[in-house]
Amino acid sequence: MDVNGRLQQLGWALPWLLFQVFPVLDLVTTPRPDWVRAGAAVALVAFTAAYLTVFARAFGRGCSPAYRQLAVVAVLGVGLAVWLGTPFAGLMIYLSAAVAVTLPERWVWPAVVGATAVCAGVVLADEKFGDVFVLPLLCLLTAFALRGMRYLIGVNSELTAARDELARNAVAEERMRFARDLHDLLGHSLSLIALKSELAGRLADRDPVRARQEMADVEAAARRALAEVRDAVSGYRQVSLGQSLAEARSALSAAGISLTVPPPGQPLPGAVDAVLGWVVREAITNVLRHSDARSVAVAFRTVADGVELSVSDDGRGSDAPAGAGLSGLAERVAALGGRLEHGPAEGRGFRLTAAVPLDSPVPTGQVAAR
Repeated sequence: MDVNGRLQQLGWALPWLLFQVFPVLDLVTTPRPDWVRAGAAVALVAFTAAYLTVFARAFGRGCSPAYRQLAVVAVLGVGLAVWLGTPFAGLMIYLSAAVAVTLPERWVWPAVVGATAVCAGVVLADEKFGDVFVLPLLCLLTAFALRGMRYLIGVNSELTAARDELARNAVAEERMRFARDLHDLLGHSLSLIALKSELAGRLADRDPVRARQEMADVEAAARRALAEVRDAVSGYRQVSLGQSLAEARSALSAAGISLTVPPPGQPLPGAVDAVLGWVVREAITNVLRHSDARSVAVAFRTVADGVELSVSDDGRGSDAPAGAGLSGLAERVAALGGRLEHGPAEGRGFRLTAAVPLDSPVPTGQVAAR
């Protein structure tokens, strides 16, 4: 631990050392045998060192309570007060403070009451200082003050830990969002590039004009993918349902797959439009990769609590568990309060359906992405 940290910990204890003026003055001014003065001075130094250690451990991060040092404070404090009288009864204030910052809640107040009783007993037994009743009262007040301070410090530590945890979770969530966006963006674009490159290779000999056209489409898709990745990295990427349907038509046409889409409808809220665009992208990507389909149909309808979009194909279907794409898509839909369903279509093929409420709240990640 650095020097500033140690000074900050000891800062809680140092102001209370002012009360040691009275026992020190008593040792200097009161006639006593030398061995008594020497013994009391050594005991007082040991008492002070143990007291400071108790506070350093109580407010140090990752430190266990200093129960042994607290026992030293209790034994020396009570011993000096009983042995040398009222000038040393103020040491019970130190004991109350050390108890308040160290012991568990159920033991604090019995120990404080005990220290207060010792202080009151010593004061009452001393005829010379019998009217110094402020010392027992200070024992109680000190315990209340230190206990409250300990509670506030504990709450502040919990709030700091919670804030750090929230920051870590926010970073982890943003990483997952970014990874999901890149998967969705590149998965679709690279599937289209691979498909058109394969088609261009087959057409190179028998239809060079068509092959050049397909390679031009590959170049355009690559440039579009590069722009989308740049936008995603910059945090300003926005996908729309209309854009995704247009890209789907181009990709499926190149693969010889027909596409049926609904006529344009009313504009959708930005967040809903974007997430349905991702649904179409993921569905078309899966069709190109896995389905061997000959036709794809996109259906869109308005339901009581929002809108529902489904993409179905007549391919071989799949009972395989959801991969990273569908898992990420489910997170997007769920963030808007919607649901994502997928499974075999009627007859044959595969169907992906997303239902999203129109009054969906905009998720934090999407706000950041705009």
